[in-house]
Amino acid sequence: MNAELDAFLRQHPDIDAVQLLLTDPSGITRGKTVRRHELEALFAQGRNVAGSILGLDVNGADVEATGLVWQAGDADKLCRPVPGSLKPAPWLERTGQVMLSMYELDGSTPAAADPRHVLAAMEHRLAARGWHAVFACELEFYLLQAQPDGGWLPAGSQTLQPGQGERIEAYSLARLDQLAPLFRELLDLATAQGLPAGTVMSEYAAGQFEITLQHRHGALAAVDEALQFKRLIKGVAAKHGYTASFMAKPFTQRAGSGAHLHLSLADESGHNLFASEEAAGTPLLRQSIAGMMATAGDAFLAFAPHGNSWRRFQRESYAPVAVSWGINNRSVSLRVPAGSAASRHVEHRFCGADVNLYLAAAAVLAGALHGIEQQLDPGAPIEGNGYAQQAGTQQWPALPASWRDSIARAEDATFLKDSFGAGFHKVWLAIKRQEQARWDAEVTPTDLLWYLRDV
Repeated sequence: MNAELDAFLRQHPDIDAVQLLLTDPSGITRGKTVRRHELEALFAQGRNVAGSILGLDVNGADVEATGLVWQAGDADKLCRPVPGSLKPAPWLERTGQVMLSMYELDGSTPAAADPRHVLAAMEHRLAARGWHAVFACELEFYLLQAQPDGGWLPAGSQTLQPGQGERIEAYSLARLDQLAPLFRELLDLATAQGLPAGTVMSEYAAGQFEITLQHRHGALAAVDEALQFKRLIKGVAAKHGYTASFMAKPFTQRAGSGAHLHLSLADESGHNLFASEEAAGTPLLRQSIAGMMATAGDAFLAFAPHGNSWRRFQRESYAPVAVSWGINNRSVSLRVPAGSAASRHVEHRFCGADVNLYLAAAAVLAGALHGIEQQLDPGAPIEGNGYAQQAGTQQWPALPASWRDSIARAEDATFLKDSFGAGFHKVWLAIKRQEQARWDAEVTPTDLLWYLRDV
């Protein structure tokens, strides 16, 4: 018997059901629940799953243009457990969970549409140089309560009346105290699951929070843990009567939620290749930044993948609106944080909390490698208010202007196709095109408010 499975079964004799988790190209976790007695076969030989599970749009509808549905006869592919991911799901009764990755039926060829393999391939490129990524994810989210009228109210907030302002909650200890039982349980369960949760803070808007995850040696390990943590947040929130939302912009008048990705590169001995007494880091760090800047436009669909993602990008909102970099400056898109020489790294600030973290991390690594391979120079860092300065100083290709523009840009981008693989690129773009068409066809409450009576 597999050693990980044997230890799990011995340590958790009460668990009789395990959820199988697979992340699709839109970043949605999908899967099924199996019984305890089915786990030995899963770990020994894998489990067949319909390949079309990776050909669904964000609403769960088949996307025939992926080639994974009727064209393939809705054929099975083989899923294998991700090592180290078999854990209890303590917010559920007598239930565990394990992450899966999909392969062809030979059990060794990665399924092209599995986004986890996209990031794994980028790690292989780093390993060929004798390097690995030191990576961390910061996720912002809202805790919301459903209202009888179908709306959502952030935790600790009140329904706003016309002309009534709302308190800004940044760094609020009172809000953390109010939700202390929820956060206490969340941190305890993160420790029990071996997840590296760190600082908890109240973010800018009422009901908005951030919990940091510590850096990990390996982007794939860091993202696996971030997705497990995201699921833990949702589970514990539901247990306490809340819905945890990672939507990029759930409210017009409240702050959007971002996902900040932290990267440095290390050699085989673990030495930080970005480490320098200079605040701007080593030439390798600056080349990496320049590569991310040069490729940001082509890769932007990985950072803003949904129609709602675009509502987050507003000036002076802590969401970047142009390609820029700076030192100890949160008004830019790529920030070198203050800190010791040994901690020198770059913080990538483009992403909303709604991203598929596998794809966003892969695009960040691909951009960094591009800059290193081409020995690019990012130019001088922006000082002061980057929102005021970045217009007119742009030396890189402009960012897409809209979701539709980003889909077209991604479709034509050789950089993105080469980085993600042609097979994944085809499936992903087919999904995004279907979502965008459905989004454009939707009649929204705003349509009715603006046009129903007055035109």
